Amino acid sequence: MSTPDIRLVVLDMAGTTVADDGLVERAFDAAALANGVQPGSPEHEPMLAHVRATMGESKIAVFRHLFGDEEKAQRANAAFEQAYHDLVDAGHCAALPGAAEAITALRESGRKVVLTTGFSRATQDRILDALGWQQIADLTLCPAEAGRGRPFPDLALAALLRTGTDSVHQVAVVGDTGYDMLTGTRAGAAVVAGVLTGAHGEERLRADGATHVLASIAELPALLG
Repeated sequence: MSTPDIRLVVLDMAGTTVADDGLVERAFDAAALANGVQPGSPEHEPMLAHVRATMGESKIAVFRHLFGDEEKAQRANAAFEQAYHDLVDAGHCAALPGAAEAITALRESGRKVVLTTGFSRATQDRILDALGWQQIADLTLCPAEAGRGRPFPDLALAALLRTGTDSVHQVAVVGDTGYDMLTGTRAGAAVVAGVLTGAHGEERLRADGATHVLASIAELPALLG
């Protein structure tokens, strides 16, 4: 089966193009502690399970679900961001092998590339700065700039609108989580590709709508042709 004529590639960051290496979970420990939940405690374990299950979702949305009220959610989000920023500043941030090369190849083939995230703009910029990726993509988007985060279609559709892409049938959405796959399918993307370098395995990716599953982002340019 031939691959559709893809003009826009919407790429997730952590777990897809950027190595996570447990940074989200480590930062979540700080978020939980900010609301009096000790890491490793019986209360903490189901919260951590929810964080793992909802990888890719807007972090403030995750905290609203876990902590119930807005004040606690905002406190958790602030602690999470500070902890994540500290980890990035300490050097715990790296591109996944082949990611930069894949992005470059996609753009050189005439396609637009948009990097998306479930993080805030401040955290997204921290990662881009650490990697020297400020100019690597045509556009970068966080949930607050699109309307809603994953699993809603807003990030992919905002990318389409902002890049002037003609049709959802020219869009590929790529990520490492089920929520990325749901975003792609709900946006009507022609290609919804999961990668096995992050949070979720092939079964979850397929269940949530992946049209393709790749070992890593490095395989994407060959898939799209």
